Amino acid sequence: MKNLENDNRGCCSGGTGCCSSAEPIQSNKRNVVIDFLYLDLSTCTWCQGTEQSLENALEDVSKVLNASEIEVILNKINVNSEELAIKHKFISSPTIRVNGHDIQMKVKEKKCESCGDLCGDNVDCRVWEFNGEEYTVPPKALIIEGILKCVFGGVSINTENDEYKLPENLKKFYIAMKEKSINESCCGGDNANKCCG
Repeated sequence: MKNLENDNRGCCSGGTGCCSSAEPIQSNKRNVVIDFLYLDLSTCTWCQGTEQSLENALEDVSKVLNASEIEVILNKINVNSEELAIKHKFISSPTIRVNGHDIQMKVKEKKCESCGDLCGDNVDCRVWEFNGEEYTVPPKALIIEGILKCVFGGVSINTENDEYKLPENLKKFYIAMKEKSINESCCGGDNANKCCG
């Protein structure tokens, strides 16, 4: 950040109304894009915990990134349809990507009670591996390590041309959510006699 008080451009040293002609200071900041992709934040404790861990990690790593003139752009993406899953090449929930690179390329999943309750079927969600242990919520240190590796380690992966196939687990989730939505609508399932007669 440039300090204007020490800038010797002339008019900005105390004159009134003359700074409008001063040249704008060019920012050398570069962007790092972090995508947090998830199925649900209202019910899924794994997604909720991942969001909190990500926010804590960003708070801790922000000083390093700011000192390196790196600006973080955080996108929180609710991948609530097959179309969005295909658009984002969604593999497992939750996912954290830095500049398009998954911070943990190995995908391992286990039964998630929260998402099962949400859609009314058995659903597997991502578990995170760090230092030989498995976690349903990624430790803050895992996220910080992933961000720093992607930003400073030169990791650059272009997945745009990779062939994508919607995982069976996600297909199952989206089908169950559609069926649940139909059954809970006014004229579907048990409610048919209440409002459509």
